[in-house]
Amino acid sequence: MRGGECRSNDYGAAAYWDARYSSPSSSSSSSGGGGGAFFDWYQTYPALRPLLRARLPTSSRVLMLGCGNSLLSEDMVKDGYEEVVNVDISSIVIEQMREKHVDIPQLTYFQMDVRDMSFFGDKTFDCVLDKGTLDAMMCGDDAPLGASKMLAEVARLLRPGGIYMLVHPLN
Repeated sequence: MRGGECRSNDYGAAAYWDARYSSPSSSSSSSGGGGGAFFDWYQTYPALRPLLRARLPTSSRVLMLGCGNSLLSEDMVKDGYEEVVNVDISSIVIEQMREKHVDIPQLTYFQMDVRDMSFFGDKTFDCVLDKGTLDAMMCGDDAPLGASKMLAEVARLLRPGGIYMLVHPLN
């Protein structure tokens, strides 16, 4: 996020995201399940696929930070990835995505704050994917502290040799 794009506290707060995913433009649609207007921040799976496939075996246990209603996790599973764990601060979007992917056991969804992922044990993921979550953290109250907490959790959760993949726009 660049200065001016980030309204104080919005992107770092659960209330902002719950309201966003509760709005008519992101509620159920004809695509089935919940989640309606799916949105991928920065990049789609086809754009990221060469990078992921070159560095991340399909047997890897992947943690998707701030999954929102992105299709990235679903597309990864369609491409052979065996386990993608998704977390988001919004209980609304987590429920929508659980409903949408109820028949895809390789995808799990948990409502949690990335600053405290103590639900997961140390060194439990081969890869942590972040496509906009660190940026969102930089818009919250106490942004540097929140980002530091998130990154400490990422470091704690990664197995030795694990990959933290931060996707960020070039501009």
